[in-house]
Amino acid sequence: MTLLYTEVEEELRASVRDLLADRCGAAAVLRRAESEAPYDMDLWKTLSRDIGVAGLLVPEEYGGAGASAREVAVVLEELGRAVAPLPFLTSSVLATKALLQAGEEDLIQELASGETTAALAVSLAASPYRPLPETVTVTDGVLNGEIRAVAGADVADVLLVPVGTALHRVEAAAVRIDVVPSLDLTRPVATVTFSDTPGEAIGELDVRRVLNFGAGLLASEQLGVAEWCLGTTLSYIKERHQFARPVGSFQAIKHRMADLWLDVVRARAAARNAAGLLAADVGTGAGASGAGEAAGDRELAAAVAASWCSEVAVHVAEESVQLHGGIGMTWEHPVHLYLKRAKSTEIALGTPGAHREAVEALADLPGPA
Repeated sequence: MTLLYTEVEEELRASVRDLLADRCGAAAVLRRAESEAPYDMDLWKTLSRDIGVAGLLVPEEYGGAGASAREVAVVLEELGRAVAPLPFLTSSVLATKALLQAGEEDLIQELASGETTAALAVSLAASPYRPLPETVTVTDGVLNGEIRAVAGADVADVLLVPVGTALHRVEAAAVRIDVVPSLDLTRPVATVTFSDTPGEAIGELDVRRVLNFGAGLLASEQLGVAEWCLGTTLSYIKERHQFARPVGSFQAIKHRMADLWLDVVRARAAARNAAGLLAADVGTGAGASGAGEAAGDRELAAAVAASWCSEVAVHVAEESVQLHGGIGMTWEHPVHLYLKRAKSTEIALGTPGAHREAVEALADLPGPA
């Protein structure tokens, strides 16, 4: 397996980056963050229809691109670089992976076209290493209960609700969705309330496997956040002068930037390794996790990437705010959006500490003395 990007992946990156540069600039993202509709659903339709990002994970026989986690990771990098307010992670990664595992074909085809958007109804803070809280019950096909901090629920047409080992389909219009304050203004979360809500059981689901897959790919989004912060900061310290010299010419700043660059390079290696191994996770069905050794390698790679990239993204974003000086502290400068995205994803789909514990267990490493 190579960590280098293929020609196809670079072409995909160029297409996504060009569209985001044209329609998802920092000023546009900030305006949306201040509005009542942070998600840019028109841009989402364009990305889905013209570039086909919504169906990357979907096999060709279901109307998708038949791509893999590697291509998904490239898109996530670009969305991270733009802090794009789009439901790609929630609909095209988590929800689509859950449907593929459950073996539901009709809805998969709808998601691949981008005309329908779905959300996996689990808390964004849910961890792949512990059972989900049992806050929803199902009796005779009727759901009752509440799930908090669900990302993408406010723009979803369909909610996929895991209860036990079963996955249930629920129309979003049939439930109460209350958007709550979130640190990340570009990815709102909501409380979803079920009150005698009809649902349809569509298959079996190993939710832990889906969350592990999502955590491993979320590392690529965190890589994109870190890359933008590093590049933008480098450009700024070349232009900002103090004592008749560029700020970047001072040795202390050079050392800090070199350390950040090394962190980002390591993050890229970890994220690419995770994406490459997760690309082999193509089985469907709740029990189809692949050979034991291969599945263990995928889980280990995802845990390594999630633990490292999440902390790197936060560190680089914090340094970016500080190295931008006074303007880095202003609302008008977009760096605060990147810091907030980095902080919110640090605890999404497992904390760094939880992922490190998983690394120790999966790699059979001795714990701290």
